[in-house]
Amino acid sequence: MNPLKFYLILFSALSLIVVQASLASDLDLRALIKDVEQQYMGLSSHATTVMRVKTAYWDRTLKMEAWSLERDYYLIQILEPAKERGVATLKRDREIWNYLPKVDRIIKVPPSMMGGSWMGSHITNDDLVKASHVDEDYTFTLLEETPEEYRIECLPREDAAVVWGKIIYRIGKQPRVPLEVDYFDEEMIRVRQIVFDNVQTIDNRIVPMRLTVLPLEKPDEKTVFEYQELVFDLGLDETFFSLRRLKQR
Repeated sequence: MNPLKFYLILFSALSLIVVQASLASDLDLRALIKDVEQQYMGLSSHATTVMRVKTAYWDRTLKMEAWSLERDYYLIQILEPAKERGVATLKRDREIWNYLPKVDRIIKVPPSMMGGSWMGSHITNDDLVKASHVDEDYTFTLLEETPEEYRIECLPREDAAVVWGKIIYRIGKQPRVPLEVDYFDEEMIRVRQIVFDNVQTIDNRIVPMRLTVLPLEKPDEKTVFEYQELVFDLGLDETFFSLRRLKQR
């Protein structure tokens, strides 16, 4: 065989192996991100949570009840304080509705308000819609691996309608849970961090029961979510997540 032809064949074979290895790594990272983003959901879930919001001007505490079905259906209703009982949010696929019981009105959140604060917290409507779809909207690179954790960089796909310029996950290996998530704006400035702790085993799933959202440009502010109860796989279906259910208290 011609030596040049042999080297071309060898180079092509090695290139194919590299591409296949890269794709396999990408798929593994995507699966890992999807797993940690959906670990609070299961096939379906029911939770009671407390959300504490601290800003420069006021503190606020809400007790909430929430249901989910896979990644595309959420229903969240406020239980306390009494003056806000019944305020609710429904997510179906990538659309959100809010119910305001004082005026008995359902409002669909328009695209122009997706960046707005959800319930006065440091979480946005856009977070509710897209957080569980990170595996679809981003590409992934393993920045660092240690015996204890992975650091994974997520960059948005060209056609993805996302607000973050970059996301970096720190994910523990044993147990496999998120430790921290850093969010960068379009200028690649780190503007928000979510810290996970209080890891517990719930229905044979290992999950952090508390997460703290830190807006880094406002170091004295934070939002803390704490799960009081969490149950998985309830047999819910899509009909549960309806506009009629949104109004029920």
